[in-house]
Amino acid sequence: MQQKFLLLILLISTTVLANALPPKGDFYQIKVYHLKSADQLLMMDDYLKNAYLPALHKAGIKSVGVFKPIANDTATEKLVYVFIPFSSQDKWMNTTDKLSKDAAYMSASKSFVEAASDHAPFERMESILLEAFSGQPHLVLPAGKNAERVFELRSYESPTENLHKKKMAMFNTGGEIPLFNRLGFNPVFYGKVISGSHMPNFMYMPIFESIEQRNAQWKRFGDDPVWKDISNRPENENKVSVSHIDSILMQATDYSDI
Repeated sequence: MQQKFLLLILLISTTVLANALPPKGDFYQIKVYHLKSADQLLMMDDYLKNAYLPALHKAGIKSVGVFKPIANDTATEKLVYVFIPFSSQDKWMNTTDKLSKDAAYMSASKSFVEAASDHAPFERMESILLEAFSGQPHLVLPAGKNAERVFELRSYESPTENLHKKKMAMFNTGGEIPLFNRLGFNPVFYGKVISGSHMPNFMYMPIFESIEQRNAQWKRFGDDPVWKDISNRPENENKVSVSHIDSILMQATDYSDI
């Protein structure tokens, strides 16, 4: 009787503890394909539209973003960004195995995956793995679709791990995320890079209706008194916490889910 009572107490305590813990956030993968020709772009679009995205949908991943930089048309090196959200780290780890067992995907992707070396579909591919910020632990999708909409992928590198943590804290607990929300930046995600070629680093993706609106929004942000207060707090070390910022303006492809 006493043993059953102790087991019941243990079960209740475990349940209470589990409910008290903050919800686990998403994991994100960003694949960056580097291309050099229009032919490679056609092969890439065909693979993503007709093989990869349908297979991810079948595996339970419904909102995959495919983006191309606005400068792609005139750039010598053309880029394609594929943004894949996962509900957990295990989901990310298991997806490749699921795809390898998907006969429809294996058939549809054959010409892309097994392309001849003198007709390669891309020059190289990068993979970046991110863990969602606690301040926005899950993907936030924009309402509807708009071909003119501009997605800005921003990347903040820091010179040290400590300054990297301080800069992330400005977002998670220091007021930057609520400020972005108030000003209507509508970020799709914020994520700490846990594996990638540029670290320590984090990335996020606000959305704008046009480049003109994007420029106006960033001016509003810079002039906002809340941002001036956050950035001038001595504990934030804002002026030295970031060593390099990348900003890539992109638009979604017609087959992107986002």
